[in-house]
Amino acid sequence: MNKIVTLLLSAMPLLAVSPFQATGFKVGEVTDNSATIWTRLTLKAKPNPATAPTLTFQYSGGATFQPDLKKRPKHPPTRLNGIKYTTKGGVNDIRYAAPGVRGEVRVLYSAENKEAKQSMKNTSWQAVDAKADFTRQFTLTGLQPNTRYDVIVETRGVDDEMGQKLSGQFKTAPAKGQAERVVFTVSTGQTFRHQDSPDGFEIYPSILKLKPSFFVHTGDIVYYDGLAKSKDLAHWHWQRMYSLPTNADFHTKVASYFIKDDHDTWKNDCWPAMESRGMYQFTFKQGLKIFPQQVPMGNKTYRTVRWGKDLQIWMVEGRDFRSSNKAPDGPGKTIWGAEQKAWFKKTVTESDAAYRVLISPTPIVGPDRKSKHDNHSNANFTHEGDELRAFIAKQKNMVVVCGDRHWQYMSIHPKTGVREYSCGPASDQHAGGWKKNDFRKDYHKYLNVIGGFLSGTVERQKDQPTLTFRWHDVKGKVLHTDVAFP
Repeated sequence: MNKIVTLLLSAMPLLAVSPFQATGFKVGEVTDNSATIWTRLTLKAKPNPATAPTLTFQYSGGATFQPDLKKRPKHPPTRLNGIKYTTKGGVNDIRYAAPGVRGEVRVLYSAENKEAKQSMKNTSWQAVDAKADFTRQFTLTGLQPNTRYDVIVETRGVDDEMGQKLSGQFKTAPAKGQAERVVFTVSTGQTFRHQDSPDGFEIYPSILKLKPSFFVHTGDIVYYDGLAKSKDLAHWHWQRMYSLPTNADFHTKVASYFIKDDHDTWKNDCWPAMESRGMYQFTFKQGLKIFPQQVPMGNKTYRTVRWGKDLQIWMVEGRDFRSSNKAPDGPGKTIWGAEQKAWFKKTVTESDAAYRVLISPTPIVGPDRKSKHDNHSNANFTHEGDELRAFIAKQKNMVVVCGDRHWQYMSIHPKTGVREYSCGPASDQHAGGWKKNDFRKDYHKYLNVIGGFLSGTVERQKDQPTLTFRWHDVKGKVLHTDVAFP
């Protein structure tokens, strides 16, 4: 009898214990010799269910509003006075939250070797930061170029009892002199209420099928507007988004870069000096601080990365340094700020990559709607827009990839010839803002009001580098192809 019991027990899976990683881990900021691993400790293996309590917004004049946390709330036209929770746990108890917990994490990693299993290197154990939503980041250095790495993120509680382990992979960039095939994908406009899959978003498993070298999210990763009335509710936006199975799984398998825009900084079309107007406890400065806590990030949110001999990318910051959208246009009005702009021009001029790609959170070329006033293709930022377009036009084989717009397009600026590729939103439900039949012949080469993503492929044909862009629908089907500078 004892033998039977022993056999039964040995066959049973070990029950995982807290701490967990319900929001997964993210691999980011990859270069040819380094990578940053982000993770977060959670009390439970899964987020709170849809049946968990909601919250109540209390407004001046006694009005109250209880929003459906999966839909956009329509607030009464009065000022918010407070937030009321139905349980003592506050944000931790509301639906879709993934409450954090104290503990320690470490990263184990090794170059993939199919012939012989290599021993893994490991970081030291580090405590998560409770003030940063129980997150921790590790920068791995001394990595080999153009190499796939296996990664394991281990957790343990404050009592040193081991918790959940998660495993994944990523690939480092080729060295500067290596002419290697590189596939990258780009997305934007991801809002929780516009999911198109029972477990999140269809684009993520579709992108994985391409086996991309890296992924770039150009911003609007979460939408604070309407619900992020406090710092804790801002963190909650990230918890519910990255505890979705499609999102959590994806980022353990692909190196990613994250760019922020207005909706994951503070609110729609925001700038540093904008006044609150009912945002309650949550501020623009808090938004700036939270973003690099929730994604793998280096010292600056603008940076350039070389991906082999034939590709270099630039990712820029569009919120931290900008002037008011309402300020009169002229030499002093800016989105990028003088320091970032000087850095951009200097590093682009110094680059000898065959193709140079500016990945911008907002359009540089457009066209955009006349009612918009927030990007370089809009009339109220004409001066700096003209400056950047003129500079890019002088560069050999340089293009712009942009997010922000809720439709896919490829356009060529009629005066400068600058080429712009808009990736479109993450789901069909989030597509809109432009009419399908509004094809501007002086700009558009492709137009589609649809969800999906953009992929770019740099490769050599007869030893000559090429850059090919493809627009995909959410299932990965190719909708249009453009060869840059054929």
